[in-house]
Amino acid sequence: MRFRQFFSLSALVTVLFFLNLAVLIPSCREEQISYDPSLRLTLSVDSLPFDTVFTGYGTSTRRVVLRNTNANALTIDSVFLRDGRFFRVNLDGEADDTRWRKLTIRGGDSAYIFVRAFINPLGQDNPLIITDELLFRYNGNQTVLRLSAIGQDVTVLRKADYQMSKRFNANKPYLVLDTLIFRMNLTIDPGATFYMHNNAAIFALGNVSALGTRDKPITIRGYRTDRLFDSVPYAYASGQWNGIYMLHEGSAPRTYTFRYVDVLSGNVGVFCQSENTVAPLPSLTMEGCRIHNMSVYGVVCLNTNATITNTEVSNCASYGVYLQGGNHTLVHNTIAAYFGYPYTNLNIHSTGREDVAAVFINNLSKRMAPMQTYMYNNIVTGARTNSLVLAAPLPEQYIGAFRGNYLQADTFRLPQFTDNVYACDSDTVFVNNYYLYKEYQYFDFHLFDRSPAIGIGDPDVAASYPADREGTSRIERPDAGCYQRKE
Repeated sequence: MRFRQFFSLSALVTVLFFLNLAVLIPSCREEQISYDPSLRLTLSVDSLPFDTVFTGYGTSTRRVVLRNTNANALTIDSVFLRDGRFFRVNLDGEADDTRWRKLTIRGGDSAYIFVRAFINPLGQDNPLIITDELLFRYNGNQTVLRLSAIGQDVTVLRKADYQMSKRFNANKPYLVLDTLIFRMNLTIDPGATFYMHNNAAIFALGNVSALGTRDKPITIRGYRTDRLFDSVPYAYASGQWNGIYMLHEGSAPRTYTFRYVDVLSGNVGVFCQSENTVAPLPSLTMEGCRIHNMSVYGVVCLNTNATITNTEVSNCASYGVYLQGGNHTLVHNTIAAYFGYPYTNLNIHSTGREDVAAVFINNLSKRMAPMQTYMYNNIVTGARTNSLVLAAPLPEQYIGAFRGNYLQADTFRLPQFTDNVYACDSDTVFVNNYYLYKEYQYFDFHLFDRSPAIGIGDPDVAASYPADREGTSRIERPDAGCYQRKE
């Protein structure tokens, strides 16, 4: 009996000894430094590209993981930037590069690399591609992280109240940090780009002439050029800046002309308001524009005459186009409302979608100019069943005409609505009306090859607009919307 007790106790001690040994041996291997040149370190990415970097302003920080997947530890003899002028590196919590030498990474462990770009002013208008390499040398081996960025000098615009007419050229982009007020005429040349900071806005009290071209569009967008995640540029997030506002007071006529202007990812795209309810009303002309990804409104016309053609107004949390007071003509536009969930299954917006129509024609206000609306060869669709709403005391007497459109709306049994196509649940109108971030697929409002909007446009109206927003001919068989399906 005593022998059995002694044997059991001895066996238990032996088992515990070997268990501890089994734990200690791998632990020792993790700590044991190997000088075997066949063992390599790996990076989570081989290259780290930064998008446009404004000179004099640093970028946000991006992270890369340096992994030792081997059983033994490896010691890095040296880490250095080949150039060292344009990128700032923090390695494993240490920004002082003199302390990077002899860094040991245990077996199965990793180190974090944090990188940001900072480029001094270049003294030139054109952007410059910047490259560098972060090198890790160990055991006669070398692991390389390739770094790149596009450096761009910018003209910085701070809060300003311009009393005289102002013109902006396309020599360098503009970084707008605050509100700009233009009390006289505002002119923007083809190819000009405005990067708008948080809450930056443009207020125009005089005439506006923003005349881009198909080859040199004007771009007004948020200032963030980096990424939320690898597949999610900040440009996809709405509400990054305030908006463009044209405010009219007094008896002087005002004209606002936007040709080939892309207004992206703000709160409000183009907002026109007049205190007048009688002539002269201000006049808005939009041709070949793109108003996309707004956290509130796309285009608002209050007591404003408007002509909008070959324009995309897409993904606004509230109204895409809101009309109240004035004469309005909309021809060959794509107005699509697919903002937020479930069309974007990633929470990147500052607000949710309101349950409102993509196009709202409001003839009910007490203080408004006489009103009439003409819509030809447009696409109006979105998440809401009724994406087009005509609100009038007596809708059948409303002055206007609606013809050759594709409409996501209840069939209008009104004399103004003729030869339109109304949406069915089975319709596939666009190439893609979702943002699939894992698949790197973004919204694409070109027409699907079997879209019900193909060939339904009024040819007599289309003859005055023989090319779509991108220059594709629509003479033979005009499609509805701003994009003609390419055969």
